[in-house]
Amino acid sequence: MLLEDKTAVIYGAGGSIGSAMAEGFAAEGANCFLVGRTAATLDAVADKIRAGGGRAETAVVDVFDATAVADHADAVVEKTGSLDISVNVISQTAIFQPLIEISVPDFAESMSRLVTSQLLTTKAAAGHMIDQKSGVILFFGGSDRVNKSPGLGNVQIGFDTVEALRRQWACELGPHGVRVVTLLTGGIPESFPDIPEMAAVRQSLHDAMLLGRAAALADVGNVAAFVASDRGRTLTSTQVNISCGAVGD
Repeated sequence: MLLEDKTAVIYGAGGSIGSAMAEGFAAEGANCFLVGRTAATLDAVADKIRAGGGRAETAVVDVFDATAVADHADAVVEKTGSLDISVNVISQTAIFQPLIEISVPDFAESMSRLVTSQLLTTKAAAGHMIDQKSGVILFFGGSDRVNKSPGLGNVQIGFDTVEALRRQWACELGPHGVRVVTLLTGGIPESFPDIPEMAAVRQSLHDAMLLGRAAALADVGNVAAFVASDRGRTLTSTQVNISCGAVGD
C-alpha cells in the first residue's frame, strides 16, 4: 500500500472533502487522525474507515487555538513516532455573492479566519516534519488565474490566498525534505452547498469540463493519497490538476 505506516492528520475530516481524503489515505494504509469540531461527524467517518479495515482516531480540536493545535500534533507524534501528512480542509465562511454586495467587515473576518487556521495547523505539522526531515503538507482548492465565474465572493480569493501560503511554505520547507502541494480542483460538485446561488457555478463548471464529467470525492481521496506517497516524491511547490480540464493553462 502507498501509505503503509504513515501518519496523517486531517483537519476538517468530518466534511465531504476531508472525509474523502481520510478514506483515501486509510485505504492505502495510513493511520488517520481525524480532527474537527463535531464529534458525531468525525465518529461517523472513523467508523466507516474502520469498517473497511483502516485505522482512524478522532479528536475535537479548535483550529483557532494555537495551543490546542500544537498539543494535538505533539500527542500524535508521541503516539505514532511521526507526522507524515497534514491537510487542513476545515469549513470556511463562504460568501457566495458579488464582491460589491459583501460588507468589508464580513469579508475581512472570513479571510482572517482562513489564514489563521491554515497558519496554525501548518506550523504545528511543519515543526515535526522539519525534525524528522520528511513530510507532506497538502492544500486544497488551488488558484485559477483565468477564473471567469461571477458570484464566487470570497471563495476563489480564499483559494488564491492559501495558494500564496503554499508557495512560501514550499520554498521554506523544501530544504528540510518537506513537500507542499495543492490539489487544484476547479470545484467538486458533490461538495457544493445546495443553494440557488450555486446553480450558475455548477453549470459553468460542467460546461468547462473537457472530459464531460466532474471529479468525484473518491477522486480527491485517490489523488491525495498518491501525491502524499513516495511515488509522488518529486512533487512540491506546485498544483496537481484534478479538474477534468475545467481549469487549465
